[in-house]
Amino acid sequence: MTPNRRSFLRLSALSLPLLKTNRLFAKSVINKPIVISTWDSGQIANGAAWPILEKGGKALDAVEQAGIAIEDDINCCVGLGGNPDRDGYVTLDSCIMDEKANCGAVAFMERIKHPVSVARKVMEKTPHVLLVGEGAQQFAIENGFKLESGELSADAKKTYENWLKKEDYKPVINIELQQNKGRGKEKGHGPFAPARLDDGSFNHDTMGTLALDAKGDVSGMCTTSGMGFKMRGRVGDSPIIGAGLFVDNEVGAATSSGQGEEVIRVCGTHLVVEFMRSGLSPYEACKKAVERIIKPNPERAKTFQVGFIAVNKQGEVGAYSIQKGFNYTVTEKGGKPKVINAKSHFA
Repeated sequence: MTPNRRSFLRLSALSLPLLKTNRLFAKSVINKPIVISTWDSGQIANGAAWPILEKGGKALDAVEQAGIAIEDDINCCVGLGGNPDRDGYVTLDSCIMDEKANCGAVAFMERIKHPVSVARKVMEKTPHVLLVGEGAQQFAIENGFKLESGELSADAKKTYENWLKKEDYKPVINIELQQNKGRGKEKGHGPFAPARLDDGSFNHDTMGTLALDAKGDVSGMCTTSGMGFKMRGRVGDSPIIGAGLFVDNEVGAATSSGQGEEVIRVCGTHLVVEFMRSGLSPYEACKKAVERIIKPNPERAKTFQVGFIAVNKQGEVGAYSIQKGFNYTVTEKGGKPKVINAKSHFA
């Protein structure tokens, strides 16, 4: 063997441990604190979460404040200002999960302004994970939450009145069977939640927020008023742990936005976290979960939207969606929120 070849092999052998060390070091570099939320409206959520994280506060407190902030904002799809169900009532869903796998949720809850905080009370004060309907409302009142009027916001009232005109919907018994007559198969059994709102956007927006705090702990929350003009009693993925939100402090966290039924079918956020556990980056994990949703029926998948966002313990973030148009907001060092357009399966 020539001296040059011996020198090359010796140097190569010495470099292998160094390469392994570099890879481990790259994985151990933590970008913290950091907060990530669905959509550009995540700027509101992140704006409430960041001051807590910046001062060394807990991720759990940060995500709760993120939820409260967006629930206070009048918009189509979160909080009491959101669009109602098809009978004219706003029903709210929310969940929260901390770094110790503690979690709480409420669903189909009316007239309580901050479901994310009620969800936290469920987590901290009961042996349960999920309370729904009148029981959730009663629990909220017993824990000091005010019962609101139930009146629609001005925006929601106008949108609902327009929807009633188009659908000619009356909340009467068995209306689905009556409205199915002579209206074509595409109508199914009556006016379910429309796939898109009047402005052309998908009828799905949910606010999900994930935070990694200065101690390296992860927490998350999800809150929504659900699909506008949904069937009375419909609940999507947002209050369901493992669907709308999942946190594992060994790995990271994920949350979703979109047509909740499709996320529930695959336990979407749990899937994302498990993909990260197997070594995938947050982006790769979100992409693979989206592909799992699409796989059974790619043509049908062209008709709805689902997007995932995720953060791992190293502070890496990522997102992916079925359709273009999904974005998310990241806030880290300096506290300035950055809106990022997610990559999508369909261009």
